[in-house]
Amino acid sequence: MNRRPIIEPFRIKVVEPIRVTRAAERRAILERARYNLFGVHGDDVIIDLLTDSGTGAMSAEQWAAMMRGDESYAGARSFYRFEAAVAGLTGMPHIYPTHQGRAAERILCDVVPLARRVVLSNGLFDTTRANVEAAGAIGVDLPLAGTVSRSPGAEPLPFGGDMDVERLDAALARHAGQVAIVVMTVTNNTLGGQAVSLANLRAVAERVRAVPVRERPLLVLDACRFAENAYRISADEAAERGRPLREIARAMFDLVDAFTMSAKKDAIVNTGGILGVRDHALAEKIRVDLIRTEGFTTYGGLAGRDLEAIAQGLEEVLDPSYLEYRFAASRYLASALAAAGWPVIEPAAAHAVYVDAGLALPHLREEDLPGQSLACALYLAGGVRTCEIGALMFGAAGRGRRQLVRLALPRRVYTQSHVDYVATVGAEIALVRDRLPAMRILEQPPSLRHFTAAMAPASPFPDLG
Repeated sequence: MNRRPIIEPFRIKVVEPIRVTRAAERRAILERARYNLFGVHGDDVIIDLLTDSGTGAMSAEQWAAMMRGDESYAGARSFYRFEAAVAGLTGMPHIYPTHQGRAAERILCDVVPLARRVVLSNGLFDTTRANVEAAGAIGVDLPLAGTVSRSPGAEPLPFGGDMDVERLDAALARHAGQVAIVVMTVTNNTLGGQAVSLANLRAVAERVRAVPVRERPLLVLDACRFAENAYRISADEAAERGRPLREIARAMFDLVDAFTMSAKKDAIVNTGGILGVRDHALAEKIRVDLIRTEGFTTYGGLAGRDLEAIAQGLEEVLDPSYLEYRFAASRYLASALAAAGWPVIEPAAAHAVYVDAGLALPHLREEDLPGQSLACALYLAGGVRTCEIGALMFGAAGRGRRQLVRLALPRRVYTQSHVDYVATVGAEIALVRDRLPAMRILEQPPSLRHFTAAMAPASPFPDLG
């Protein structure tokens, strides 16, 4: 018997038209954008897989909640609904809204002394690392051996986002008294969206707690995809299998001292962030910084309607049927791309499928930016916008890493036919992948260069699309 097809566990009530561009038009568009996909106008994209951040579709209940938004400057009832939802999920006593996740990171890096200190992580993503470095600290990633750069045919790790606890022990000893923060990112976006096991998070917490109190670093959860991580724990971690998702999520938060969250991911909203901490003295410092830079503590740079949407989204994201569908969609795309000959990171993350462009394009060196070459090819061939996660994004910090292209799946936006279209475009490019050109950087800013760098191919792209 054939397997039943994936169905979206929702009905479509409002539709948005897609402008279908042609190949010649896309080539001119990409040239004007100087081969940086962040510079391409949204209306010129057919399928937008650049990011899953803030690109999801809100539910009828979220839109209804927004109509109840209280826009009082101070003490709005929408804040108290938001606070209750976040506190119920995380157990954190001090909760602050921010306009997005990187603002929460920036505030935390302002109030925790970081100058000439060290931040350890299972994998710092781009804005986190930029905020850490801007505050004068050194960011050090401690992933499991073999996850940063892996050989073809290597067996996938069930929880490839875990931190290497032996390397953590060594780093805590080597930098004794200098480690300010330990960040656990769930899921681990720099390593193909791989999940973190609850056992690993417990082991990291035990080691942090073993540090003498005066030198003890703050243990922080980067929780923007907490629900997707909780689902993987429930499905694949033997000791936790079948445990309710809300219990698993709470167990994750209970292990840490603080968390940052981009609500634009697993709260399924278009803007917003959250910062939560346990320590009262630290909370007071955050309060001062928040008022100075984001807004009063009961709105933090957001409208009351945004706070309402976040509170509702945090309820909906833990629906098992939604998460089952989300993982099924990503596995479906990953399988289709693998069948076309593309090396994909397995197990597939929920929020994105990652193609290893370094393995796929062996004729290109790391400095040739193979990920950016493939990302440009996907746009030229089918108007599919994706994101490079490799040498372009991370610069010197990306040396020796996998050269990835992330096909991020916005939440509740695209149907299976859209996914089939992306897979077909990928299969077409696979036929000419040995002809994809090296990319050269023409101009770049001093940090976060992937957002605005200007580039050009070293030789022409083949005819695509």
